[in-house]
Amino acid sequence: MPQTKKQKKIRRNPSRFKRLPKGRNGGIELLLIQSVEHLGEQGEVIEVKPGYAKNYLLPQGLAAIATDHHKRMVDKHKAKLAEIQKARLAGLRALASELKQQSVTIEANANEEGHLYGSVGAVEIVSALKAAGVSIATDQVRLEGPLKELGLYTVKIHVGQEIDSEVKVWVVPSVTESEES
Repeated sequence: MPQTKKQKKIRRNPSRFKRLPKGRNGGIELLLIQSVEHLGEQGEVIEVKPGYAKNYLLPQGLAAIATDHHKRMVDKHKAKLAEIQKARLAGLRALASELKQQSVTIEANANEEGHLYGSVGAVEIVSALKAAGVSIATDQVRLEGPLKELGLYTVKIHVGQEIDSEVKVWVVPSVTESEES
């Protein structure tokens, strides 16, 4: 039975799609430009799945394709990379010591027994720290669970690269206009 309609043949331009070089295990070999937690240190050659490389590491500028040229450049500049890493660690330690001295107060609606109507999470802690002049990301706050009662809490902050700190968080009842009068 002959077909009456012709199907269009889709042609793709092969030069439009970049092929990433495959590693030994079928992944993509990349050279880390910055240290990535749970993956590797700066200057290491790693092998990751193609999607992780294309969608996260390469667009974020955390890694580059591991060519022989890049590997030689890293070997050549190992000492300079070590100095940069040492300076970065010093900055992280300074941030950790600054965080240890911080104490933030977060107002929340609570009943007479001290139970909060909502809860205080990482977002509220980060915004309170930002108001105090310290900027961190919400994924750096390590809470064991949301804070649901009034009181003083010690919250762990993961600054980066095995450097942790603590912040004192006071959860106090919010003052409403009816209580003031």
